[in-house]
Amino acid sequence: MASAGTGGGTHLGGELFKTMAGVNLVHVPYRGNGPALVALLGGQAEVLFPSFPSSIEYIRTGKLRGLAVTSAMRSDAMPELPTVGEFVPGYEISSWYGLGAPKGTPTEVIDKLNKEINEILADPKAKARIADLGGTALVGSPADFGKYIAEETEKWGKVIQSLNIKAD
Repeated sequence: MASAGTGGGTHLGGELFKTMAGVNLVHVPYRGNGPALVALLGGQAEVLFPSFPSSIEYIRTGKLRGLAVTSAMRSDAMPELPTVGEFVPGYEISSWYGLGAPKGTPTEVIDKLNKEINEILADPKAKARIADLGGTALVGSPADFGKYIAEETEKWGKVIQSLNIKAD
């Protein structure tokens, strides 16, 4: 099982799968997602839990075989791929991206950035491009995002602690 490095999303997704599915996969950490994908494409690795945007074109062109998506719902970009949760109940890992600002940034600045970013994410062209990459544009408030970060930190902290994952 290739990963982009110990403790990252590709590693944790694989470890969570191993635990929930009751399978044994040998973890082979690479120095980033690119080298891990190259190893998978070249046959040096048998499985990888990459982010969808990093692998979708390889799947579309037939260079990789997509087995499932790790999100809770099937992707509109490839609805034929099941979710892992369809055969491993409760499994879910999603890549997400967000913007942060330094502590002490004035509320007015944060509110203006949030308003502008939400407008961009609501734009049909932006939504279509994100969807084409296998993603979903989510709009929300800074409080919503802070809550989500706290929930994700708690979820993955438990996985890391229970599996005793240590940085190399």
